[in-house]
Amino acid sequence: MSRVFQAVSEHARLRPDAIALQGADEALSYAGLIERVKACSSGLSRTGLHAFGLLADNGIDWAVADLAALFGDQLLVPLPPFFSPQQLQHAIRDSGLEAILTDQPERVTTLLSGQVERVDAAYAGNLSLLRLTQASTVRVPARTAKITYTSGTTGNPKGVCLSRMAMENVAQSLCQATAAVPEDRHLGLLPLPTLLENIGGIYVPLLAGATACVLPLQQVGLSGAAALDTAVMLRAMHRQCASTAIMVPQMLHALTAAIGMGAPAPANLRFVAVGGAPVSPSLLQNAARLGVPVFEGYGLSECASVVAVNTPGANVPGSVGRPLPHVKVRFAEDGEIRVGGAVFEGYLGLPEQPDSDGMWATGDTGYLDEQGYLHLTGRKKNMFITSFGRNVAPEWVERELTIQPAIAQAAVFGEARPWNVAVIVPRPLPGQDVAQSVAGAVAAANTLLPDYARIKCWLLATEPFTPQNGLLTTNGRLRRAEIASLYSQNIDQLYKETQA
Repeated sequence: MSRVFQAVSEHARLRPDAIALQGADEALSYAGLIERVKACSSGLSRTGLHAFGLLADNGIDWAVADLAALFGDQLLVPLPPFFSPQQLQHAIRDSGLEAILTDQPERVTTLLSGQVERVDAAYAGNLSLLRLTQASTVRVPARTAKITYTSGTTGNPKGVCLSRMAMENVAQSLCQATAAVPEDRHLGLLPLPTLLENIGGIYVPLLAGATACVLPLQQVGLSGAAALDTAVMLRAMHRQCASTAIMVPQMLHALTAAIGMGAPAPANLRFVAVGGAPVSPSLLQNAARLGVPVFEGYGLSECASVVAVNTPGANVPGSVGRPLPHVKVRFAEDGEIRVGGAVFEGYLGLPEQPDSDGMWATGDTGYLDEQGYLHLTGRKKNMFITSFGRNVAPEWVERELTIQPAIAQAAVFGEARPWNVAVIVPRPLPGQDVAQSVAGAVAAANTLLPDYARIKCWLLATEPFTPQNGLLTTNGRLRRAEIASLYSQNIDQLYKETQA
């Protein structure tokens, strides 16, 4: 049986009136949560279906549906609300969903026109259950309890197949490492389909007998994948008396900027985990100076989210902390980090899977210091991570740009930045102004991309990328480091001018 559900049952027996979930307009006790989860699980079982998607805003209904699937051994596929229509369609077909639980039924019926029918689901709270009339048959690894889709390392994000054991191993270790206690109030600031928030923001508080505050995203200041209202976020942290939270670097930057300008710091905060993208050491130092108890960590979906994290009693800034108790870490000859202990079952429909020894090659390089802290030194692949924690493969965005007639070549950058920039080699069009035609082309390409992958600013290259000038390989691949170096001052100026 699920360890999370066992913990919830025990808390319901010992402290039935303690608040398990705090929503926007409702608080659910541990006793009430057990009843809701059992009712929802029973209702899902009666449908005779097995694979359910979950497309909904943060809230109690999302958490209950997630726990019901965990309890009832249904396969759950959280669908990120910030995915583009194309990405959602891919995830739905790729995972072989038979039905979708959603608070956005109109969006789903538009997306899957003529392919869904509504099924009575009073047990799901305010969520509607839409059954797919043309569900595809997909082979899923036997132990898969959840398929989490990344925010898009390519145009079609990969489905990461996770067992219940892997997710709960991470949750148990996080509960221990962060010293979670019943008095905690965790405020979810990230979308719950984000695996880190799902595990750290629901499973960990419930294991500890604490309260998970699951407010709609707009009530914590987040819209889309990258739009943040700092004042709303701060107000929610104060009102909910948040003691713990998970942030991406851009959120921490906004929080420290507000506090630095005189906004009162949330008084109850004891642990803010920051991760999902590289974190600037100066940002961590500034947060510490302002009294924000922030701790950097590291993880990836293929390892069921968190691998390592700093803690109050074991914190080395510049590292991503010590590996969690269940984690095994090894290193390849080239320094690539290999992780075991709670790894995925494989990618859906793709051959990549953990090694025969249960280890996964992360694509990141690093080392363990003498005290056992993990340090990251780089990434083996081209993919970058924005400061909002969204994975972006530049080739994907560049492909959308260069299919536009006005753009001959493009190099996209955005590592640890709030938005992406492109260095563009134009293709002059007869009778058209180059700058105007490129602007139109970028706007057109952006309509095909989710918001976190779009190009906000761009600059024109001074010359084409060629093997002769060292900006292109002989087989036609961009030399990204060389392009970034050549245009670094111009790129930095774009960020300065736009942020000013």
